[in-house]
Amino acid sequence: MDKNEKKLEINGLLLFDKPLGFSSNQALSKIKWIFSAKKAGHTGTLDPLATGLLPICFGEATKFSSHLLNSEKTYEASIKLGWKSSTGDAEGKLIKSKTNSFTLENLQDVLDSFIGISYQTPPMFSALKHKGKPLYKFAREGVKVKIQERKINVSKLILLKKEKNMIKIEVTCSKGTYIRTLGENIAEKLGTNGYLIDLRRTKIGDLSVQNAFALDKIENLTPTERKACLRPTETLVKRYPEIILSDTQVKHIKNGQSVKLLSKIDAQIYALFTESKVFLGIGQIDNDYSLKAVRLISTNIN
Repeated sequence: MDKNEKKLEINGLLLFDKPLGFSSNQALSKIKWIFSAKKAGHTGTLDPLATGLLPICFGEATKFSSHLLNSEKTYEASIKLGWKSSTGDAEGKLIKSKTNSFTLENLQDVLDSFIGISYQTPPMFSALKHKGKPLYKFAREGVKVKIQERKINVSKLILLKKEKNMIKIEVTCSKGTYIRTLGENIAEKLGTNGYLIDLRRTKIGDLSVQNAFALDKIENLTPTERKACLRPTETLVKRYPEIILSDTQVKHIKNGQSVKLLSKIDAQIYALFTESKVFLGIGQIDNDYSLKAVRLISTNIN
């Protein structure tokens, strides 16, 4: 693509299958360049050594990316047992440690013990910030920082494969869960050490990597074919119930006015649509059943 080529106003969501070795920002820059897009952003960071689902939002869709960030995420992770890594993954310095024999029943009991709400200490080698500085920079400088535990929820944790000194698991968890740390904690409960040798994100909410596009596939498409890969902006707010607004109500909402609803509403956040099913944005219901816009798209292109 020519440097002087005009950037395009593109709106929508791309399900991208991030390859190994790319940081999330590198992947974003590559996709943004391929699409010649004026505005784009990713939702949910993946480390360079991780692969899998990385949703990329274009244009108006970037306004709603935070609503996907809070969704549960599913990963497949392989843990090498009998070794300790300084970073919790294959990038770190490895130290051999003792191994401990265990049965499948023991292993299942250990995995089951991590299901539910718990508190996890994020790893030092992470992008999490302390006083405005990423933790990994403190770690590289040899500076110890007290890291506050964070509440996490693991809703599913199953064994996919067990080989000699290696286990592969599938985990569904809340935002902010570090799978590297989870892998280390599982190994510790098994009486040994362990580190992540492979990590792949397979789902975010209802979005699956099975429907994602690999880099080589995207590169070989025409501009028209690439645009056809995009999902509509409202995909990001699919978890919210819908409200269909009349033309008059749409006018009020766009002018920043509230709309009184006649029927009793249970939820607070709604996806807003016109009668012709054009996505408008999201709105919030007040205690008096008045609907107000929270965030609206700027165009009718989604």
